[in-house]
Amino acid sequence: MLNLEEIKKKIVSSLQGDIPIEKEPFKNIASELGLDEDELLVKLKEMKKEGTLRRVGAILRHREVGFEANAMVAWQVPDSKVDEVGKIMAGFEEASHVYLRPTYPDWPYNLFTMIHSTSKDECEKIINNMSEASGIEEYKYLYSTKEYKKTSMEYFNR
Repeated sequence: MLNLEEIKKKIVSSLQGDIPIEKEPFKNIASELGLDEDELLVKLKEMKKEGTLRRVGAILRHREVGFEANAMVAWQVPDSKVDEVGKIMAGFEEASHVYLRPTYPDWPYNLFTMIHSTSKDECEKIINNMSEASGIEEYKYLYSTKEYKKTSMEYFNR
């Protein structure tokens, strides 16, 4: 596990929740951390360069803007093709998540993608395109029917 400097943990902690909607949110966050805004931005750039931070971004409540068809697709991919197929699936902009997971005797599906679309028809077109692009024909998909929780992961306590 990567040993993250204490100040970087505090930065992640400050950014893992809602960022206030105000004129200079990073300036105020930096101030709370005992930094100035430039120091905070330099630390963020360092974290991105070293790979500990992927991005700082907004989370859209996709259902509220019309992305109502959300399918988790479980693909049965031969072990010898997992990396190749994973990269193909990750290349689809409609896939928000692509994960490799273990299989079980009664569950042979090992690669999972989360697909978001405005309709089930469109979602199934995307799934078919992914199948054609990857050559994987064994898959199951499950649509989300109700959202009980949607939140960002909090890695460090505030």
